[in-house]
Amino acid sequence: MTVLTGAQVVSPTGVLADGEVRIAGGRIVAVGTGSAPAQEERIDLAGCWLVPGFVDLHMHGGGGHDVTRSAADLTAAVRFHRSHGTTRTLVSLMAQPVDQLCEQLGWIAELTAAGEVLGAHLEGPFLSAARCGAQRPENLLAPDPLVLGKLLEAGQGSVRTMTVAPELPGAAGLIADLLAAGVIAAVGHSDASYEQAAEAFAAGATLATHLFNAMGSSLDHRAPGPSVAALDASVFVEMINDGVHVHDALTRLVARVAPERLIFITDAISAAGIGDGEYTLADQTVRVSAGNAWSEADRLAGSTLTMDEAVRRAVHQVGLGIEQAVAAAATTPARLLGLADECGAIRAGLAADLVVLDADLRVRRVMVGGDWLDG
Repeated sequence: MTVLTGAQVVSPTGVLADGEVRIAGGRIVAVGTGSAPAQEERIDLAGCWLVPGFVDLHMHGGGGHDVTRSAADLTAAVRFHRSHGTTRTLVSLMAQPVDQLCEQLGWIAELTAAGEVLGAHLEGPFLSAARCGAQRPENLLAPDPLVLGKLLEAGQGSVRTMTVAPELPGAAGLIADLLAAGVIAAVGHSDASYEQAAEAFAAGATLATHLFNAMGSSLDHRAPGPSVAALDASVFVEMINDGVHVHDALTRLVARVAPERLIFITDAISAAGIGDGEYTLADQTVRVSAGNAWSEADRLAGSTLTMDEAVRRAVHQVGLGIEQAVAAAATTPARLLGLADECGAIRAGLAADLVVLDADLRVRRVMVGGDWLDG
């Protein structure tokens, strides 16, 4: 038995001052307050915050590693983000030639089986050329059930989410195929009308990929697009909280309108944690300047965000409470993936995936499955 004491524990029932978390066999066995018996191993966190390990649904790289370069780079990117508190990760693949996607899905399938990642997020290839963002238009395809079948077969059950533009011909059938395969259908990179997006959500799509980004006519008061449809349909919504992709006022608004559906993602590329310069993002070169990534077409190309920074910004710049920021980074994405009984919160019975944050909400230590990353 290991007992973490003296922490400000962000639990599902609120913040526990001078909180105590008991861990055995890699899982949380009790959460409360008080003093551990002297015979138990005690670690005094001296007033630090203790939060659940973060769950990132959307990550392309980090620490200088692009997940599409090799299986080794993929693993290194995941471990880089783990050091920033992301204990569970979906690996995001951009639209590329189908054979390349299949090869990369094979890497992800192996890491999923080994418990290193949660699985794959396919960000394409069935996206709108009009809202392609940093995706190469030549890599985009019309919805095709045969291509989908090939991708799902290559993923060997590891594909958990897929982004689709619902206005494309054949998209409705594709969404039905995803649901039948147990894959979460997300709406994104879309020029859909409100009505087209609403139909997709009514048909079972349950997620909006990076809300407001690569979304058509998002806030037109006479012709709202997919972002408003997502908020109106009560589905989960991803947001990149780096202060660049979405204005802080909109993040505050979404947090008020959809407090239990807001999910922070990093959409991080290989430049995360490194600095300005030129980097690869799948099959293209991106330029990072002042911490922001730009594609060859001069569009935002992912981010250099880490999840601990997203949480810190949410509290310090956006003005959310720490409980809501932590929910967006951990609890809500776990719930979307059906993992609420496994991770995403500090609660008895869940995996001991924990992050220790100092008073400024910077990472001090990370625990995965009851083991500290630093030893």
